[in-house]
Amino acid sequence: MADESADRLSTTEAPGTAGVRPGAITLARHGEPALSRKIRFNAPAYGDWWARYEEGGLLPGQTPPNSLKATARRAAVVIASTRRRSIETATAVADGKAFATDPLFIEAPLPPPPWPRWIKMSPKHWGFFARFWWWFFDHHAGQESRAQAEIRADQAADLLIGLSQNGQEVLLVAHGFFNTMIGLSLQKRGLKKTQDQGFKYWCVKRFERP
Repeated sequence: MADESADRLSTTEAPGTAGVRPGAITLARHGEPALSRKIRFNAPAYGDWWARYEEGGLLPGQTPPNSLKATARRAAVVIASTRRRSIETATAVADGKAFATDPLFIEAPLPPPPWPRWIKMSPKHWGFFARFWWWFFDHHAGQESRAQAEIRADQAADLLIGLSQNGQEVLLVAHGFFNTMIGLSLQKRGLKKTQDQGFKYWCVKRFERP
């Protein structure tokens, strides 16, 4: 059940929590989306496909891992991005617990590189090359740039750290690549990655203070 926006969640230290060890921060990737990847198309068509992907929800019939549901039960704060696939994932793992949503945690954009129309690939390969061009060649096609996304990832990391300061665990249900960017920001701020399940759907990365 989606609740208040995360920017209204208090990050102020509660009375009597001075010296309390901050809680763990877990970053979870959403479940598998319903949009099929069994297709090949050119760059403009991939741009249209990605726009539909951004709006769509989860493939029906999935069961969240028990370990992720246990993390949600332990977490005092659960947050999802405002994308439908993230909200549906959080709903599945939170099991009735209220959670916040915030656009701060949406995925970084994936504009396809400006390649000839005769080049056709699967969504998986387009995603790889689009991310490569966005990351290394600053190809953002008027959308969020890498530099802007890095600033947003730092803001996201600071918010999550603030929410964990009084010892409560925090679970973020969001997106694969931007979760990775947030994880890098958390590590720059001194947190240690204590669990990494990779990049598959439903997988998590966990961060704690040493």
